[in-house]
Amino acid sequence: MAYTQKQIDKFNRQKYITELEKISKNLFRMFRDEKMSAEDFVTKFRQLKKKFDEKSAIHLDSEYHQQLKSYIERLFLQTCGNEGFDDKALSDIREAEMSNLNRLQKLKNGTSYKKEKHKSKHKNEDWG
Repeated sequence: MAYTQKQIDKFNRQKYITELEKISKNLFRMFRDEKMSAEDFVTKFRQLKKKFDEKSAIHLDSEYHQQLKSYIERLFLQTCGNEGFDDKALSDIREAEMSNLNRLQKLKNGTSYKKEKHKSKHKNEDWG
């Protein structure tokens, strides 16, 4: 069975987005781990980024995915692109980057909550 171009594009898009989210989860895990050395961090991050760069670039509609991609690019330059990145630099940025990742996660989850106009309908339902 031959796949249509639309199906192929959708598959590639899903793989690209999955890879983005995989990097963010791994980054959070690495920042949370106090025993992670800067050398291990850079090695793992380079490995993840290399795998991500192998995917063909996809236009991202979602604000969350756009910001996540730009965040990963910025962090990669700040850590792996910096020759002076060491354990002290990693510990200095750890808390700030964890809060940045949390902010991105909130942006992702913001769409899953009910809109304000629907909340008021259900608030007084039990009083009837």
